[in-house]
Amino acid sequence: MSFFDTAAIFNYHRQMIDACGPQSSLALGWKDRESQRSRFRALATIGELNNRSVLDVGCGYGDLLPYLAARCNRLNYTGVEQIPELLHEAIKRYGDHPEASFIHGDFTTMQLTPADYVFASGSLNYRSVDPEFIFKIITKFYGACRIAFAFNLLSDIVPNGMLVAYDPDEINAYCNKLCNNVKLLKGYAADDFTVFMYR
Repeated sequence: MSFFDTAAIFNYHRQMIDACGPQSSLALGWKDRESQRSRFRALATIGELNNRSVLDVGCGYGDLLPYLAARCNRLNYTGVEQIPELLHEAIKRYGDHPEASFIHGDFTTMQLTPADYVFASGSLNYRSVDPEFIFKIITKFYGACRIAFAFNLLSDIVPNGMLVAYDPDEINAYCNKLCNNVKLLKGYAADDFTVFMYR
């Protein structure tokens, strides 16, 4: 992403924090709490997460951690977030979790530590000046997983200039060029889809 893309994302979330409060999931851009949870439910069906490592890129407040941890006995979780206010809240909420760590960084430029599962929930929907951004980042994140990469994208949006929607079939076709085991999930939300890419 360009400097201007990043600056716009920072500004967007800071405005949302001011409007909704730092504890609200709305500050992350979700329509409501259920909108976030419906995506978590879809992501959690990716496979067996017990005793596995998870890399959550663009983790926001880190709320995927307790959702997944409640469904397995042990989970080694790392969250990556570039916006300091969001990272601070994530550490405040879950920094004491014995099997969690949080890293400040820009996932588009940093070298990612490989993990069994890589997740990107809501973090890839921002508009970029680079029309190839989504394909480049899918390739990068898939390269960091040992078992599978899971991500969700918007298929429909209320135009506001910040977010972008994608054609599920186009994304699915690209993912199938990278690996021969791709699963596309639709129907759990009116405006969203999830993709699993397995090794």
